[in-house]
Amino acid sequence: MLRDISDLRKSYQKNSLKEKDLPLNPFSLFDRWFKEVKSNSGNSEVNAMTLSTIDKSGFPKGRIVLLKYYSIDGFIFFTNYNSDKSLSIEINNKVSISFFWEEFERQVIIKGFAEKTSAELSDKYFNSRPKGSKLGALVSEDQSSIIESKEFLIKKFNLLTKDFEGKEIERPENWGGFIINPIEYEFWQGGENRLHDRIRYSLSENLWKIDRLSP
Repeated sequence: MLRDISDLRKSYQKNSLKEKDLPLNPFSLFDRWFKEVKSNSGNSEVNAMTLSTIDKSGFPKGRIVLLKYYSIDGFIFFTNYNSDKSLSIEINNKVSISFFWEEFERQVIIKGFAEKTSAELSDKYFNSRPKGSKLGALVSEDQSSIIESKEFLIKKFNLLTKDFEGKEIERPENWGGFIINPIEYEFWQGGENRLHDRIRYSLSENLWKIDRLSP
């Protein structure tokens, strides 16, 4: 049976994106938007982003991961290196990440090349995590593999909790960060009557080319 949800629509009219307000470097605009959203979003995870990769069969796959560091050099998240996403990156390190901040009617899509971060940075972040999250990384050492039940995970977590009582937990070698080095940004600002603002920054010979795209 066809579910009709065609009446679900929203009018966008909170902001606009004008050429006179555009910085030469897209990172400056991303940083401005991120700080604005972070300052006005309460407890929502403003650092949640959709990471899209291409698997070995040539299919795209998107999933939500959390941005943990960012700079003009790139965007960093952490994961199990045995996971589907990591194995896909090994095959094809061309990826995209996207942010959607509904309350601001904004979206950012970033294309780039992913590579592993240094072991030092992965250690730094892992050591900053709560103990339960560290144990969780050990429990899911075979991330994306088939398991028999949720109880299997809970039992493994409880056993590791006892094993590491009063002990430090070191970062597993198969767990760490990726940095995405951007080559293209697209900034989307919702507009009235679907006349959205779309501004694309494309990297060419170390310079950013700016174009406005039709909505």
